[in-house]
Amino acid sequence: MTLLAVDALSKTFSGGTRRGSRGEVAAVVDLTFSVEEGEFLTIIGPSGCGKSTLLRLLAGLEQPDSGQVILQGQPLPDPSDRQGRFGYMPQRDTLLPWRTVLDNVILGVELAGGSRDAARKEARLLLPLFGLDGFENNWPSTLSGGMRQRAALLRTFLAGYDILLLDEPFGALDALTRRMLQKWLLGVRTRFSKTILFITHDIDEALLLGDRMLVFSPRPGRITADLKIDLPHPRDENTILEPEFLALKRNVLAHLKL
Repeated sequence: MTLLAVDALSKTFSGGTRRGSRGEVAAVVDLTFSVEEGEFLTIIGPSGCGKSTLLRLLAGLEQPDSGQVILQGQPLPDPSDRQGRFGYMPQRDTLLPWRTVLDNVILGVELAGGSRDAARKEARLLLPLFGLDGFENNWPSTLSGGMRQRAALLRTFLAGYDILLLDEPFGALDALTRRMLQKWLLGVRTRFSKTILFITHDIDEALLLGDRMLVFSPRPGRITADLKIDLPHPRDENTILEPEFLALKRNVLAHLKL
């Protein structure tokens, strides 16, 4: 069942008026695709090609110049229509330093007007699954990078949205921590019926995690390939060595022209 449809979405940003400004910059052009309920869609492309702009358009943080976002068959023409419909996690974890881990992860529920007590109870049940058991009273400054990202992901999951927009959640981590969190996320996603759009610059990560992949062109971002990732589950770190995985990777590299 199609949960989300994007139809001919385009966005151009206006530059400043100071000397040396670049004037108008086309970020994305004519993006058209759909996402099925429960699908894990990875999005990959060169830096500056509009991937983050797409998520901001979906989340209602930007308004497209043309095109539309359709959720469950209902067009959402205005940013206010889209705000509060998607769980959005930007590239930085944005944990609040004056709140403990537990109070950080329930923030989305609080802002939506949900019960603080019920959210704290649910969060305590999920802390072990997110590798945060025993750290609920810690300040964010005491956590490792990987733990901060898991806390931010738990906050996003707890907010209760059916569609999660994750903008390079592991991009700032070292390679070993990143591999650990990829393996962790593969396990976590089986516990939740979520639809996920996941931006990454890492081809291995995109193929390992995703059910499907969109490949973006250099700016202005256009979809140059829509690829089904037909790899069996469960997947783990050895999956990236399989012949089927390597064949898919060669195909992606050809579309990226790398």
